[in-house]
Amino acid sequence: MDDEAANPVGYPSGAGRRLVIFATAVVVALAAGFLIVRLVKTASEARLAAATKQEAAELPRVDVVRVGPPPSTQTLVLPGETAAWYTSTIFARVNGFVGQWFADIGDRVKSGQVLATIETPELDAEYEAAKAKLKVAQAEVQVRQAQLEFAKVTYERWRNSPKGVVSEQEREDKKAGNGEAIAQLDAAQAQVALDQAQVDRFSAFEGFKRVTAPFDGTIIERRIDLGNLVTAGSTTDTTILYRMTLDDPLRVFVDAPQSTVAELIRVGTPSVVAADYRPNQSFEGKIARTAEAINEAARTLRVEVDISNPNHTLIPGTYVNVTFKLTSGGLIQVPAAALMFRTKGPEVAVIENGRVNIRNVTIGRDNGNVVEISSGLTEGDKVALNLSSRITDGERVEAVEADQEHAKNVAASAH
Repeated sequence: MDDEAANPVGYPSGAGRRLVIFATAVVVALAAGFLIVRLVKTASEARLAAATKQEAAELPRVDVVRVGPPPSTQTLVLPGETAAWYTSTIFARVNGFVGQWFADIGDRVKSGQVLATIETPELDAEYEAAKAKLKVAQAEVQVRQAQLEFAKVTYERWRNSPKGVVSEQEREDKKAGNGEAIAQLDAAQAQVALDQAQVDRFSAFEGFKRVTAPFDGTIIERRIDLGNLVTAGSTTDTTILYRMTLDDPLRVFVDAPQSTVAELIRVGTPSVVAADYRPNQSFEGKIARTAEAINEAARTLRVEVDISNPNHTLIPGTYVNVTFKLTSGGLIQVPAAALMFRTKGPEVAVIENGRVNIRNVTIGRDNGNVVEISSGLTEGDKVALNLSSRITDGERVEAVEADQEHAKNVAASAH
């Protein structure tokens, strides 16, 4: 009875002792793990504190470049647009319908070449009527000339008759008849001149039945076909016959930024034109003229470059890149990565005797990865690149000189 009470049913003898031993082992393992983690964390914190202390003791490192004047000649690449030397829209000068057309889009034509013919039955009838009217007027002149000759002879006979043979009244009557004959002849001759002008006018219109090219060029649009009715004139309601261009030489229009006006305003500046669809070709030209005024809306200067295009390689109306060869303006050139834009405007950090000196500068021209400074820097200054905002004016730093190529790469990567 006592054994059953000491050993409950279902539990083997010694189970309680084993449970106590297992629990003790778990507690010991957890304690050992906690101690190990604590020691590792303490060692890591100690190393981090030491590294932080060492880093705080070191001066901030900054990349610097020594600035100077830009090269004597520079290149500036700007987008441009090609345009034909001449662009002409050809309208009809007479009313009628298209009889034939001889030129289509893409055709290269010569000045005076017939592009189409226009049938003008109404004009033809008016022309013939005008010529007939001219003949009637010319015949009338002949009649008036004969009447004048008779009146002249009669007047001379009566004028030279002795007094008393004819009366003065008859003599004056013959004189008046002679003057009237002269006036009638003058009127007939004037009518001939008027009718001749009308015939010449219709003759000129007859010439307009042949539509011709005004210059050597290329047909870029045809809007007529056989039998189409056409109306003389160039209003919005009249039919366009052709559009053609002259693309040799070629104009290239460039809108240059205001900052480049000092250089680009010079007529004769060399330039090179390149197009994406002609990757292995370039076309040399020069500035032929400028607008001589800034576009107030865009703050740009319209520049025109003339280039030869004898093989019609470039097409009017396409975008191109224009590279200008500019002369240096004598300003200080710095990498764009050296500029800082703050509340006071553009600034540059100059490193002097290991300390940061923040200077206000004035930008003379922005060329992308490099910027020309008109005031605030002198040749030989060391400027910092991409200076951290945590570094303040007067703070000591460790300057590491970088070459100009590295500075340009830094600026390019910043974009």
